[in-house]
Amino acid sequence: MTRREFLRQVAGFTFIELLVTTAILMVLASAALPLARVTIKRQREVELRRALREMRTAIDKFKDLADTQIIAPTEVPFGSEGYPASLTVLVDGVARNNDASGSKIKLLRRIPIDPITGTADWGMRAYQDSKDATVWGGQNVFDVYSKSDGIALDGTKYKDW
Repeated sequence: MTRREFLRQVAGFTFIELLVTTAILMVLASAALPLARVTIKRQREVELRRALREMRTAIDKFKDLADTQIIAPTEVPFGSEGYPASLTVLVDGVARNNDASGSKIKLLRRIPIDPITGTADWGMRAYQDSKDATVWGGQNVFDVYSKSDGIALDGTKYKDW
């Protein structure tokens, strides 16, 4: 075996092999980046659905407690249809009916952050507002929605959720 044959067997990768490997890695990386973006967006949408469900459940629970008169009548403003006056009422808590101990029923630990906008500023609708109203009437909180104008992966607008 000559020295040249020995070096050819022992030598590393050729330039062509390195180019092919680099090209394959670039194709795989370019396919992974959009997938990562979609995954992040999907995770934010899951968080948004969870936050909306949490607040809507608390609003419904408040309504149930008001209708069954477990909440003190002073906590339910006249004309509110039994819905909370604001989201902060759900966090601060409401007094029980005929309870001298002063304990409060708290329905939310905190107002969740909208994962799409990054703020705790939610759009609200009163019971008296139309279902597509973009301005809160202020009488009560019947529903909440995201203030984002973005479009979800399924093609719907976040504010319509």
